[in-house]
Amino acid sequence: MAADPGDGRAPGAAVTIGISIPVPEPFGRRLCEARLSLGDPLAASIPAHITLAPPTVVPCAELPGVVDHLLRVATAERRFWIRLRGTGTFRPVSPVVFVALAEGIEGCERVQANVMTGPLQGDPTFPYHPHVTIAHHLPDEVMDRAFKELSGFRADFEAWGFALYKLGRDGIWRRDRDFTFGTGHD
Repeated sequence: MAADPGDGRAPGAAVTIGISIPVPEPFGRRLCEARLSLGDPLAASIPAHITLAPPTVVPCAELPGVVDHLLRVATAERRFWIRLRGTGTFRPVSPVVFVALAEGIEGCERVQANVMTGPLQGDPTFPYHPHVTIAHHLPDEVMDRAFKELSGFRADFEAWGFALYKLGRDGIWRRDRDFTFGTGHD
């Protein structure tokens, strides 16, 4: 039987990864439910998160080097608090409504800058702005509703580390492994 090109065994196989700080429960579930209620088709396939590295295609042969890099970054970092408060938008530049960070921006920026070195270094499409997406590429009236309905959202949690996610062939992002600040890999 031939190897599945998406399983990492086939020559030239690649995987799409993302690096993010997961939004913990119960907050993550609440944000996913809100995104689902808005009719966002991505809500069921993307857990609530703060992106550190956008979707990136990595040859499977290079993935161990990426993991080693992420271990070094996590080991050198420290925990910090994140406070989510209210909503924001990138419109008209990008059709996104998000929950904003009131605290933890500096920590996210520091970790993101370190993650995006070495094997993940690249030219970003947009300047980095930590946030939690709640509506993406939806009709304007739905984006307006998201902005209004979640304007009172509040959540406080400790950023303990970050996670590596892999995009499945079914279009669902799955958490593959965690990297704990100060200790590296869990």
